[in-house]
Amino acid sequence: MTNLSSLLEGSAQQHPDRVAIVLGDTRLTYAQVDGAANQVANLLTSRGVGRGDKVALTCPNLPYFSIVYYGILKTGATVVPLNVLLKAREIAYHLEDSDAKAYFCFQGTPELPMGQEGKAGFDQVDGCEHLFVITADPAAPSPVEGTETLGQGLAGQAPTFDAVAADDDDTAVILYTSGTTGQPKGAELRHSNMLSNALVSDRLFGADAAKPDTYLCVLPLFHSFGQTVIQNSAFAYGGTVVMLPRFEAQPALGLMVKESVTFFAGVPTMYWGLLGALDESVDVATIARNLRVAAAGGSALPGEVHRNFQERFGVTILEGYGLSETSPVASFSPWGQEPRVGSIGTPIPEVEMKLIDPDWNEVTEPDGIGEIAIKGPNVMKGYHGRPDATADAIRDGWFRSGDLGRKDADGWYYIVDRAKDMIIRGGFNVYPRELEEVLMTHPSVSLAAVIGVPHESHGEEVKAYVILDQNADAVTSEELVAWGKEQFAAYKYPRQVEVVETLPMTATGKILKRELG
Repeated sequence: MTNLSSLLEGSAQQHPDRVAIVLGDTRLTYAQVDGAANQVANLLTSRGVGRGDKVALTCPNLPYFSIVYYGILKTGATVVPLNVLLKAREIAYHLEDSDAKAYFCFQGTPELPMGQEGKAGFDQVDGCEHLFVITADPAAPSPVEGTETLGQGLAGQAPTFDAVAADDDDTAVILYTSGTTGQPKGAELRHSNMLSNALVSDRLFGADAAKPDTYLCVLPLFHSFGQTVIQNSAFAYGGTVVMLPRFEAQPALGLMVKESVTFFAGVPTMYWGLLGALDESVDVATIARNLRVAAAGGSALPGEVHRNFQERFGVTILEGYGLSETSPVASFSPWGQEPRVGSIGTPIPEVEMKLIDPDWNEVTEPDGIGEIAIKGPNVMKGYHGRPDATADAIRDGWFRSGDLGRKDADGWYYIVDRAKDMIIRGGFNVYPRELEEVLMTHPSVSLAAVIGVPHESHGEEVKAYVILDQNADAVTSEELVAWGKEQFAAYKYPRQVEVVETLPMTATGKILKRELG
């Protein structure tokens, strides 16, 4: 079976001089990226790292991420990408849980001092033998005492390497779940899982190596969405990845103009941010002229954001759905068909989806609500070191997602809510997403998050947190409660509304509801 690193190697052979990565004024060709990844592979091999070993990587959206990522894969080892916001205790947990033998950690600027946390986490784990600190200046000494830099490790390493062939069951990547419902679990994804998900881009988005896209990379590459839909898909079809280390709306819009971006993928809060940053200084016409594909995933896209983006940029957002456990893409609005606002589309080629009840029985009644289950070449091997959790999540090849959905008569799926986010008020089911969608139609509300809070008699009460539109008229919490009472049935309207300046979010831009309430 083919190693996932073949995506880079294939484009390097066919288009060696084509630009693979852009960061500011730096432009790296496919030949340069592949050569550097080969040096990483030789470094790891020289330290006794090889097939079946686990190698962790903490790095923001910088060329180093892709270089080290593919370098690890070339050796037959497994990449364990870590969230750049983790602290030492959390890093130690991930290194130990994944059985990591080596760890690459970035420390290049005072604004991103993660190397210190990485060293502290590394020191707590006996089984992790090698730590390499990635520095912004490869020639600079390590800013973390007692460590070796990536630059020092690569010195003298050959830029050629014969990638290790992968077997059918070999794990390419271990992606850790966000931990929003407990201790993070590592989803083991085979080379075949990741390859199938990257190579479907021609049918999902019309990707074509003869007419390569320019991708704006604002999704964090340590997350499955950015890894597959941006990095791996771009490299599979010889595209150019324009990296932005941290999402900020104004710089993102500027890069879309400067680099003639044709492909943008983001989570809903990123689209919300782009729309909120539009002013007279933004060349919307140029962005709209170049932008070929806009893709959304990660969480449900509010219909209001969907419609506003289409109106401003003339591009209809293709909404998709997936999880770390499914490599991640499971469904997407079909390319060439008119998207249905609020729908996550239909299963991607070779993937099946269905709705099930808590006992795994299929929900077949029209518009019936059930938990989404997924089967196909994208479904993970299992959770690393957790056979019981794997058995709970996968049965007969079907993976149960934890997301509640419904299906229309044409086979298009719609997310109703996370099963764990559903509010039960006085015996009635309340789905936060429905309330959030409607709240955002209020002229003064820019963003909303709805949760359930404990209540003595009802079990749970409905509470909304809202961010107000800066350009709209002021509105009080009491007025929003009264407005909601007019919009919703008596059992579901928010009895509590709190106006806030910001909402807590994960590094991937998902609203972190567990920190509300």
